[in-house]
Amino acid sequence: MKLSCLQENLAKGLSIVGRAVAGRSTLPILANVLLATDKGQLKLAATNLEIGISCWTGAKVEQEGSVTIPAKLLSDFVNSLPPERIDLTLDPQTQTLNLKCSRYESNIKGISAEEFPIITTAEDGEKAIKLDPSSLREMIEKVVFAAATDESRPILTGVLVQFNEDNLTMAAADGYRLSVKSAKVIENSHDMMEVVIPGRALTELARISGDQEESVEVIITPSRKQILFHLSNIDLVSQLIEGKFPDYTQIIPKSHTTRTILETSSFLKAVKLSSLFARDSSNIVKLQITPANEETQSGRVTLTANSSESGNSAAEVDAMIEGDALQIAFNAKYLMDVLAIMDTPQVALETTTEASPGSIHPIGDEQFTHIIMPMHINR
Repeated sequence: MKLSCLQENLAKGLSIVGRAVAGRSTLPILANVLLATDKGQLKLAATNLEIGISCWTGAKVEQEGSVTIPAKLLSDFVNSLPPERIDLTLDPQTQTLNLKCSRYESNIKGISAEEFPIITTAEDGEKAIKLDPSSLREMIEKVVFAAATDESRPILTGVLVQFNEDNLTMAAADGYRLSVKSAKVIENSHDMMEVVIPGRALTELARISGDQEESVEVIITPSRKQILFHLSNIDLVSQLIEGKFPDYTQIIPKSHTTRTILETSSFLKAVKLSSLFARDSSNIVKLQITPANEETQSGRVTLTANSSESGNSAAEVDAMIEGDALQIAFNAKYLMDVLAIMDTPQVALETTTEASPGSIHPIGDEQFTHIIMPMHINR
């Protein structure tokens, strides 16, 4: 293998695939990144066996070849080089890669590419679902944070993705909260189906699709074991999680007795201040919802938090309230998480009783719903 490429292109490619490199593994090859010539370009690839990322970058190829190199060492070295041309030459006998850039030169020992796991990549003519990249990123942002991080129920660490003709729905739940977001599909050649994708894979997809302008192609392998996302110069493939995702529609309240409309920024600020005192008491923040009456022209929500060690706090937020007065408690972190990703000036909080789930909707976006389970209040 003999080729040359720009330092900035190689550095960017390594940063894209680097997040798929296995942190700790009994297989040394998984700590490496694959470098291979492919149709006049340099292909970089990495995998931790759950997700795999392949990236193609421009290069002047003089001689074909491939090798795997320790990812961290290569990335650190390339990032330290000046923004000039890098010449890469592989000695196939010793599997040593020589890198030259300006006045800098190194020889890095690698492992044969034949030992590297095969990573599925997109083939021409495969049946694909096409999605708008900005819409896809928004869906991931609004849903993936609600997926569980605890591996005790693996199915909940994933995101349920439902494809239905011209519509796509994502849902994630961790037992205490649920996020559901829908969007239109540009093109769908599949019948109605659903898969569960690891939350980590979708987080990486959102990260690497930041510069993507063309539609993202989604391909599900015939075995239904893997899903592949095809971008302009990047492929991300992920294992699918096997099992039945809980029926989340049963969790979404069908009605409410109180609807509270608040300014998103004011509500978030009040929750953040309350959370400072809620840390020592299971993160409990109490919301006293008081509709307008003869004395007060507008409704209000009073947030209180108590700490036996630090003290207590109270914050009041103006609100438009339809329905009954109510006191209900939520986990402050869960409230902050959902309010932080809201991109509308106002949100609606719909409640029924102090023991029933609360629904949060952005005003103006009917395709997003977030459900939070209440916390028990000691009277």
